[in-house]
Amino acid sequence: MLKDTNPLNILLWNIVLTACWHVVVFIACVRLPKEVFDSRRKRYQPMNWEKGGRWYKDHLKIQLWKDKVPQFIAKDGFSKSHITSLSLEYLDEFIMETCRGEWMHFSNCFCALVVFLINPFPVNIIFACMILLGNLPFALIQRYNRFRLNTVRRKLIRDMRQSSTEHAAVSS
Repeated sequence: MLKDTNPLNILLWNIVLTACWHVVVFIACVRLPKEVFDSRRKRYQPMNWEKGGRWYKDHLKIQLWKDKVPQFIAKDGFSKSHITSLSLEYLDEFIMETCRGEWMHFSNCFCALVVFLINPFPVNIIFACMILLGNLPFALIQRYNRFRLNTVRRKLIRDMRQSSTEHAAVSS
């Protein structure tokens, strides 16, 4: 499609296409119902190869670089740097937001395929890699953080059950 276009036009078309794609995905992400980002959906479930999140630590060393990349926090959003509440409702909302972020960044990765197909070589590789580098690490961070949040959530539920069992035993 852009194979017979001059370099400046190729650059401009790629910038416009990528910007429009990302804006549309962002708007869709904000407007889609929360059910789309339900962590119980198959696409957000842990895969065997992830080994409970250990794969990200062992192979990607994600714990060393994840806090160095920028983050977008919407008004009343969730910061990946700290948990502000240990209620089930808060953790469930935070987990849902990791699904939303993962969906958005993986959806943006599909733009790399479009850019790869419409551009001449080697421009297609350069732009596709830039899009992937700008989205894939963030999607992986969301998955990794969800493992960590689910661990906190399971511990909270276990502690709540233990506390209610102890309370019932004392009351008897």
